[in-house]
Amino acid sequence: MTYQSTWMNDELRMLGDEIGKFYRTEMFPHEARWQEQGHVDRAFWNKAGEAGILCASIPEEYGGAGGDFRHEAVILTEQHRGSGASGFGNSVHSQICAHYFLDYGTEEQKKRWLPRMASGEAVCAIAMTEPGTGSDLQSIKTTALLDGNEYVINGSKTFISNGQLADLVIVVCKTDPSQGGKGISLIVVETENQEGFARGRNLDKIGLKSQDTSELFFDNVRVGPENLLGGVEGQGFKQLMTALPRERLILAVGGAAVMETALQVTIDYTANRQVFGKSLLEMQNTRFKLAEAKTIAHVARVFVDNCIERFMQGTLDASTASMAKWWVSQMQCDVIDECLQLHGGYGYMSEYPIAQMYADARVQKIYGGSNEIMKELIARSLVAS
Repeated sequence: MTYQSTWMNDELRMLGDEIGKFYRTEMFPHEARWQEQGHVDRAFWNKAGEAGILCASIPEEYGGAGGDFRHEAVILTEQHRGSGASGFGNSVHSQICAHYFLDYGTEEQKKRWLPRMASGEAVCAIAMTEPGTGSDLQSIKTTALLDGNEYVINGSKTFISNGQLADLVIVVCKTDPSQGGKGISLIVVETENQEGFARGRNLDKIGLKSQDTSELFFDNVRVGPENLLGGVEGQGFKQLMTALPRERLILAVGGAAVMETALQVTIDYTANRQVFGKSLLEMQNTRFKLAEAKTIAHVARVFVDNCIERFMQGTLDASTASMAKWWVSQMQCDVIDECLQLHGGYGYMSEYPIAQMYADARVQKIYGGSNEIMKELIARSLVAS
């Protein structure tokens, strides 16, 4: 019997069918061109907004579709069921940034920013990482200090997804540098005509070629106190730590979907590839390797489904989310490596989807907190015997 996700229902299946059609028509045919230009067309964000893809889990009163995490999981899974298209940064925009506004923003902030994000009018990014600071967020150097009735932001960020196109940037900064983590706040910068704000180069990555990933610079950028997320200083680190399990589950959802796609692509390839008078799929080594890959992909899917259920129930803890992020991302890389091997030399050619999946997968073990950090977080939950 074909496994069905325990949280799936007819409504979500219908959503998946519609989203899949939209992606096959509006996204997949443009992926090669987007890879060349280094970002998705800005107009595509507006099309996605019209199609109801953006902010699917945001309440209707704020312009969203009124769904929940399951709807976002379906949308993300469908994105990875095509030919490996990975440049559309909706997971950052809708599933991460939008929920910072929903969960921590004031009522005025929700009404001000969320409808624009849901329509595609505003693309959002979150700026955490700095040139000298990755997973250690307490060590950030970007500051936002009050000068009269304005915050003055100074600093730089790097590896920022959606950075080239972002109309809104949630900036992780220190409003009180003397307080360490307790002095961190999240301040929203509206980039249009913002004096002192500059985008650096669109970073040249080994994978995710169609996703804009940027350096951002803040030189005496002035914003009003109404842009302080939640309206209270010093809440940023707590907000980040509370939101990260969601981000890590999102990465696991994407990883499980890509594994399944890589497996199907490889089954199709080996079934049609003739060697020594028979298909590659008929050879025992191929069958054993694919049997291993299918088992891993299935275990990942069941684990991720359990995490989704627990998230929906409000019982997904940070340790389990970290387990999902590190293990699924590691298995994603391992499975795709085996699948590429079964393609032989063709697997190393960029025009083959498995090659793109291979390049794209590597960063999964780095962003959202490196896998080494994930293991440390898991280790902290151990109870000595």
